[in-house]
Amino acid sequence: MIRRPRVAGQFYPFDADTLSKEVMGFLSTEASEAKEEVLAVIAPHAGYIYSGAVAGKVYSSVKIPDDIILIGPNHTGLGAPAAIMAEGEWSVPNGSLRINEILAERLLASSGLFTRDETAHMNEHSLEVQLPFIYELNPGARIVPITVMGHEYAECAEMGRAIAAVIKGCDKEVLIAVSSDMNHYESDKISRIKDHLAIDKILALDPEGLLSITGEEAISMCGVVPSTIALTAAIELGASVARLIDYDTSATASGDYSHVVGYAGVLVK
Repeated sequence: MIRRPRVAGQFYPFDADTLSKEVMGFLSTEASEAKEEVLAVIAPHAGYIYSGAVAGKVYSSVKIPDDIILIGPNHTGLGAPAAIMAEGEWSVPNGSLRINEILAERLLASSGLFTRDETAHMNEHSLEVQLPFIYELNPGARIVPITVMGHEYAECAEMGRAIAAVIKGCDKEVLIAVSSDMNHYESDKISRIKDHLAIDKILALDPEGLLSITGEEAISMCGVVPSTIALTAAIELGASVARLIDYDTSATASGDYSHVVGYAGVLVK
């Protein structure tokens, strides 16, 4: 099965050459000279005019291995609560990335919370927007796409531990890539305050605290569940530090400081 792009021409260019040039423009040459091996990254998924610079700094900074577990929020409400697309490939205008079917099957077997489901992925943009960056840096990379809806911390922790156990059983490096924007549609001032409350929990490697603070402070971080899962997995894999690579809001591009979306780029290693 080939999963065709759904937001090409909206979130990023439809033309392959234009897209490739735009992505390469976001990728930092300086960072690319000193790529780090990391356990996980968090990158935004808005239209590239808004969040492409932050995403580019994240992906420029890390070595992109041949296998990537992608975890993003399910904005559409379609499909299973924790849906894995387990076979086929995903295409974007600048290329295609195959699904690592063996890794997908191992993840499905690792926890009953994961479900084999393609429906959740058909119209969801959060993972798709990451692919042009990944393809430009490693066109041979294989992916396992996972979308998740709302979960309690115990369920997030179970999925995180399951992902870590599967990665420990692999004989190759596997990157966990989380797709998440930060607070939505409040003023730039309020969003920056709220977002850094969440970012502080991420940098402290505190997944339970991250999930709690977003609820307590009404921080509309759409990828908080994917981030909680990934942080748990990274800790199980020995993570000792998380670093903020960049932060911005949509106001930089739009000029509208009254209703913004926040974007954070984080490395966990």
